[in-house]
Amino acid sequence: MLGPHLILDLYGCRRDVIQDPKTIYRILDELPDIIGMRKISEPQVYKVPPNKHTFDKGGVTGFVIIAESHISIHTFIEQAYASIDIFSCKDFNLEKAIKYIADQFKPMKIEKQLIIRGKNFQRKIVTS
Repeated sequence: MLGPHLILDLYGCRRDVIQDPKTIYRILDELPDIIGMRKISEPQVYKVPPNKHTFDKGGVTGFVIIAESHISIHTFIEQAYASIDIFSCKDFNLEKAIKYIADQFKPMKIEKQLIIRGKNFQRKIVTS
């Protein structure tokens, strides 16, 4: 396999967290170290304005590129919702990641999905 892709949907999050770009930056900056990953970029975080043509009333979106892949966070302030993806070509402690995220966002409910990516990926080196 290539690696795990953890998908989290957080409902009923603390609004002070999901609307603050500095807090989302801090979370993206700390999380790679907590789960044993290596950042290869600084977190990129953006306040997203409302889109009058959709349900989206604005939020914060951010990501950090890690040597093993990426971590992303997208928030929807009005719905007190956050979606978080952690994709890695290296195993990591899923429960540690979920606990850290739950401690930061304080959601009322978390939905978790784990996808094993690249089930037929060959890790051995092919030489010609």
